[in-house]
Amino acid sequence: MIKVIAFDADDTLWVNEPFFREAEEKFASLMEDFMPRHSSIKELYLTEIENLGLYGYGIKGFMLSMIQTALRISDHKINAKAIDRILAIGYEMMQKPVEILPGVEEVLEELKQDYRLVMATKGDLVDQEKKLKKSGLDHYFHHIEIMSEKKEADFAKLIRHLDVAPAEFLMMGNSLKSDVLPVLELGGHAIHIPYHITWGHEMIAHEVEHAKFRQAEHISEVLQLIKGM
Repeated sequence: MIKVIAFDADDTLWVNEPFFREAEEKFASLMEDFMPRHSSIKELYLTEIENLGLYGYGIKGFMLSMIQTALRISDHKINAKAIDRILAIGYEMMQKPVEILPGVEEVLEELKQDYRLVMATKGDLVDQEKKLKKSGLDHYFHHIEIMSEKKEADFAKLIRHLDVAPAEFLMMGNSLKSDVLPVLELGGHAIHIPYHITWGHEMIAHEVEHAKFRQAEHISEVLQLIKGM
């Protein structure tokens, strides 16, 4: 029944979240004169969530949130040199090499024989396009969809564009909130491939139980799971 298989990108195809955690620690070190490390990281997270509607997801929005947080928690006493360092943290993130996760290419190579493959991710358009090009994985995908959000309406639009029924669509990703639940609600299939680090905004508090849901510990397991579906 499945005709199209879609993959999330960040922390499903390649490493992403560890770079943000590393940047948070660097930011917290800069703010130690004004606030304890754990508190400044918490304040940064709150700023990020507040700004999602304005900046969306990605490094550029993260940089702006760092600057905004630094100004707030320092009561605008932070100096220009520290602001320059915050910008440098963001620039360093943008220059990181793309590290493809183990097993990804083997799975894509196998699945492309029988299915249309799609990359369906969210984030900054320029950032994600650059990472895809650096990864060298673009030739595996029939279609690339970079979304500002991953909600039911966004997946419904994608499924219509691909001209398949929801039951013919399978989504794989590391986020239950963004990659699994919206697709299941539409009547599609989903496989959760957890990553060892998950951003707090992507976490949910309940278990997922659904006839069209599968759990994989590693991407290499999805080939067998798909056969079972």
